[in-house]
Amino acid sequence: MTTLPPQPLSPLDGRYRSAVGTLGEHLSEAGLNRARVHVEVEWLIAQTDRGFFGTSPLSDGQKASLRRVVTDFGQPDIDELAALEATTRHDVKAVEYYVRRRLDDLGLDHLAELTHFACTSEDINNLSYAITVRDAVQQVWLPKYRAVIGTIADLAREHRNASMLSRTHGQPATPTTMGKELAVFAHRLTRIAAQVEDTEYLGKFSGATGTFSAHVVAAPDVAWPDVSREFVESLGLAWNPLTTQIESHDWQAELYGKVSHANRVLHNLATDIWTYISLGIFRQTPVAGATGSSTMPHKVNPIRFENAEANLELSSAVLDSLAATLVTSRLQRDLTDSSAQRNIGVGFGHSMLALDNIQRGLGEIDLDLAVLAADLDGNWEVLGEAIQTVIRAEVAAGRSSIADPYALLKELTRGKRVGAAELAEFVEGLEIGDAAKQRLLALTPQSYTGLASDLVDRLG
Repeated sequence: MTTLPPQPLSPLDGRYRSAVGTLGEHLSEAGLNRARVHVEVEWLIAQTDRGFFGTSPLSDGQKASLRRVVTDFGQPDIDELAALEATTRHDVKAVEYYVRRRLDDLGLDHLAELTHFACTSEDINNLSYAITVRDAVQQVWLPKYRAVIGTIADLAREHRNASMLSRTHGQPATPTTMGKELAVFAHRLTRIAAQVEDTEYLGKFSGATGTFSAHVVAAPDVAWPDVSREFVESLGLAWNPLTTQIESHDWQAELYGKVSHANRVLHNLATDIWTYISLGIFRQTPVAGATGSSTMPHKVNPIRFENAEANLELSSAVLDSLAATLVTSRLQRDLTDSSAQRNIGVGFGHSMLALDNIQRGLGEIDLDLAVLAADLDGNWEVLGEAIQTVIRAEVAAGRSSIADPYALLKELTRGKRVGAAELAEFVEGLEIGDAAKQRLLALTPQSYTGLASDLVDRLG
């Protein structure tokens, strides 16, 4: 047997790369290294802007040249950093040496000792992770998530008047509309989207144990906390003034918890749509050339929603683990977070893949109104709730003396099939006002949906 060439271990980097590849722009080793270079370059510029240690501010052209090291970062730079790290055995030190080389190339070697000045590796890393996670969420994950919400909301509006038998505990229950049920999911997911959008991406920049000790020894007269805050905020992050060697990762735990929550709501959507498909309420649209079963030619399997379920579970497993792990660091620093954070992209990747499958799946189903109508017509007993509630209102208004309306309808309907004729005969014999009686006689399972259609407007 031949030996295979190098292969990806994760299906995210193999089979499913086309669905999640845009995350790699940010949540990859190369994306992280580019962000590290970005932080190092901006720290150099920030120091020269303040004239630290006799330096002069760089010209606009020099700043632009330095920043092009970041904007033009590509495969040769990735390879160069890999070669440097093979020697240093330290990823951030490799970045420092890389930036020093670029200073030599640009004739700025006199600034070499300001590279990584007074920084611990975590000063660079925490800012770089905050930048890459922020950009991945805001530029990749959230737009895809919002697109799925939009698809669900569109379907909710389309099917707002499609009356449907509810099933609480899996049993026939008060009718609703398919649109209202989908609107519930769109509303839940929208709330979480707003929470994710409000994420505060924190950063620290305060040295080896968060005390500015080296900074103060080197330049006692500088207001280092102010410099730190201004620098962190210049990167579009929020400043964390109180940390150990590491930024405490609480914002990450909060964010991953919200994304995991979104995953679980999406999982609920996927299982509900799967169930509606199994009941025949949604028909799947066959895709030309696709095979549902290797042996049963007739099958069109709900694979989009099953794939989504699995990937949502995997995503939440990774993100929940990160949220639990990252908030703990022994004393002033341990390295457990370093290995854990390299899997952030895995957590978001499985969520992205699920979003892709859900959106595709929702575009490949049609609502079968005939099945909905037949389901409703076979369950007239669900009107028992309406009848007993109207009787109660009539008793309260003094227009009826019926005792225990609930027990009366329970006796008529519980565990029984009751048709339109039987219910009409029952209502005709009730001691209630004529207006109430006529409302009940006009009621059908199809029309007994309350304000379900109007509630869809709550989506805005």
